[in-house]
Amino acid sequence: MLNPVTPQQFFRETLPSLGREIYDVCFLLFKLTIPIVIAVKLLEEAGMIPYISALFEPLMQLVGLPDSMGLVWTTTMLTNIYAGMVIFFQSAPQENLTVAQVTVLSSMMLMAHSLPLELRVTQRAGVRLLFALLLRMLAALALGALLSFIYRWGGWLQQPVELVWQPASADPDLWQWSLNQLQSFAMIIVIVSALLSLLRLLRWLHIERLMIWLLQPLLCLMGISRQATSLAIIGVTLGLSFGGGLLIREAESGRVSPKDCFSALCLLSLCHSIIEDTLLVLTMGADLSGVLWARLFFSLVVICLITRLVQLAHPDFQRRFLFRDVSRPEAAPAKEV
Repeated sequence: MLNPVTPQQFFRETLPSLGREIYDVCFLLFKLTIPIVIAVKLLEEAGMIPYISALFEPLMQLVGLPDSMGLVWTTTMLTNIYAGMVIFFQSAPQENLTVAQVTVLSSMMLMAHSLPLELRVTQRAGVRLLFALLLRMLAALALGALLSFIYRWGGWLQQPVELVWQPASADPDLWQWSLNQLQSFAMIIVIVSALLSLLRLLRWLHIERLMIWLLQPLLCLMGISRQATSLAIIGVTLGLSFGGGLLIREAESGRVSPKDCFSALCLLSLCHSIIEDTLLVLTMGADLSGVLWARLFFSLVVICLITRLVQLAHPDFQRRFLFRDVSRPEAAPAKEV
């Protein structure tokens, strides 16, 4: 049964409470994001990214890609998918890539991107940094190698890729870069505000309970408890970068156990922002079979294995190498109106 809220209660209690929650989440996210964005930009200006990418060029042979695609993947891991796409559209015309190769590259970009920021987010939410890094990179390579083998074995998607889009500016100056970052931060505020407002509405209408009930069988199969369902919904739909502040806040609230936070964040590390990011790489010419369906199935299988292996691990091993308790019960938000 719904609890009616009077206009006086909405403007005096609900709206200010929502505003404080939006401010807290955005402030936490910007505190993580801004130093990392600046550090990565300094690496770019110093010309260090090509040298770092040289370390990954031999790995491209394992997934059936040209060495030049190592720079695309490295740029994506250190910055974001947009930056990786810029490098891709610069180098792809000279490589005569097939649809299968672009699908392999795109799946790896979706698995491992924006690592400086997203690994910091998962670390703040309780996952050990080294484990999170290895999970993202090894899973990306494993999925890429698996897709490459399947496509070559079946002779699928071997036609040349058709580039349907190219970025307008491949090398923005410092002023344009600053404007782009400000636009990104403004978009984060808009998205977080819309999400928090939507979550309150869903709770008020009890739709959130329905979503939890529908997802419970799948999450239970992966070893994720009911308490972590909201955490999973936020990350899968919104992404780790935009939803990072929400994810950390949920982990620190103490409502979800460290083990369940770990399982949910492992899932989100491999499979998040499935709508926006998938649409992005489709503009590169990737096929949906790899960047969505194969990625989803692969992520579910990997998380099922991880959660069951974690159950067998000694608690000391879990705390030292896998996850830690970051809960701060006093950080839990007050009861909502």
